[in-house]
Amino acid sequence: MPSRAGVFAAVLVSALSIAALSTTQTASAQPKPVAATQETMDIGDEPGRVSTEEVSITEGPFARQMVLFRSNEPPGTVIIQSAERFLYVVQGNGRALRYGIGVGREGFQWSGQVQVSRKAEWPDWRPPPEMLQRQPYLPRFMAGGPGNPMGARALYLGSTVFRVHGTNQPETIGEAISSGCFRLANGDIADLYERVPLGTKVIIRHKASL
Repeated sequence: MPSRAGVFAAVLVSALSIAALSTTQTASAQPKPVAATQETMDIGDEPGRVSTEEVSITEGPFARQMVLFRSNEPPGTVIIQSAERFLYVVQGNGRALRYGIGVGREGFQWSGQVQVSRKAEWPDWRPPPEMLQRQPYLPRFMAGGPGNPMGARALYLGSTVFRVHGTNQPETIGEAISSGCFRLANGDIADLYERVPLGTKVIIRHKASL
């Protein structure tokens, strides 16, 4: 018959084993930390990806269309409603031509009033220093063309680094992905480009309109 000391030792070993097994199971049941998502390219496009200026948004809520739009701004004014993902060109008589757009991601959204200070067809792309600091792997320069992430046309907004431009990824229209620029499908930016002269007033509103 085992001694009391032997029984006590056996019970102690058994208890320690159960405790160790419980700890192991608890540890393995803990959720693993989610790996940090890789930051997407600030421009929201792929340099070298080929697209054509014929591509427009023709279906769905972001298709170019004439809509009812109340505004006290004179015809020709461009109004960007970032929260709604739309750019409007005021036509007067309570109407505006509306384009679907992509906007700045969280932390890169802004508002204000500027003028179109420059226009360019198939613009070159030079990422600003702030973008290169965040993403040093980006090219320092890319000539304009179908593979350029700036797309078919660009409207430069005052003295800022921001632009209204085309994109070689029209599927990003309606998304918040850029570093503050506003992008349209290449067919839509080509249409807008012809309608908007230099000096046009551009109003950027971040919050949704009432």
